[in-house]
Amino acid sequence: MATAGRRALAGLLRSVSSVQRCRTELRPSPFLLHCRGLCAGETRSHPSLVFRQLFDQTSFTYTYVLGDRESGECVLIDPVMEMVDRDTRVISELGLRLTYALNTHVHADHVTGTGELKKRSAVKSVIAKVSNAVADVQVDEGDTVKFGQFELEVRSTPGHTDGCLTFVLKNQGKAFTGDALLIRGCGRTDFQQGDPGRLYDSVHGKILALPDDTQLYPAHDYTGQTVTTVAEEKKFNPRLSKPKAEFVQLMNELKLPYPRLIDMAVPANMVCGLQELMK
Repeated sequence: MATAGRRALAGLLRSVSSVQRCRTELRPSPFLLHCRGLCAGETRSHPSLVFRQLFDQTSFTYTYVLGDRESGECVLIDPVMEMVDRDTRVISELGLRLTYALNTHVHADHVTGTGELKKRSAVKSVIAKVSNAVADVQVDEGDTVKFGQFELEVRSTPGHTDGCLTFVLKNQGKAFTGDALLIRGCGRTDFQQGDPGRLYDSVHGKILALPDDTQLYPAHDYTGQTVTTVAEEKKFNPRLSKPKAEFVQLMNELKLPYPRLIDMAVPANMVCGLQELMK
């Protein structure tokens, strides 16, 4: 009987040891915990904030939906004309109501969808005042665009064009940089009102001056990347991490092809994408 008891006790001890070993093996590694911390930090946002990043494969354009669940109001940043059906469907499915359609600048690679959106609802179009483009609301440095309890701060970031804007989602750690700052790159400065010196100053003074963990969302990406941060671009952007003089020289020496749609897109975008106003 004593022998049987000792065997049972030994078996129990082995089971306990096995469970403890299993718990040790299943404990998250420091690396995993670090990743979780980064992910939590990168996705921090108010529970009422709705955020969607949409993509047009033809023009490599990102369109952004930002909404407030409580009020139902939302805004759209950089809509593309050919993708308006998709955008309105997504907004409807999310139970939101579009109040503003914003353009970060007068685009040269696609026609904005703001004009078509205005035909379908009471949405107001927004663009930089300095661009002289047609819009319901013309904004400048320091203005805000509100949707529900949230607001976008307007920062003037010229250099790609005179009217380039960056929209900073206040208190939510997000900024929408248009073509001024791309992921590991930047907008061209060899057409429209491009000026590499102004672009460098804009990016460093208005975008990279944001907190290091601010998420940056561009108007385009050509390599499948979706988001970056201020800290990443300070360290890894091969153009904008250079001294200003080197950046200006680099941009002036680029030999890029003439934009395929510029002669059609720019005039259309000056009138909110409504080609009938061009006649």
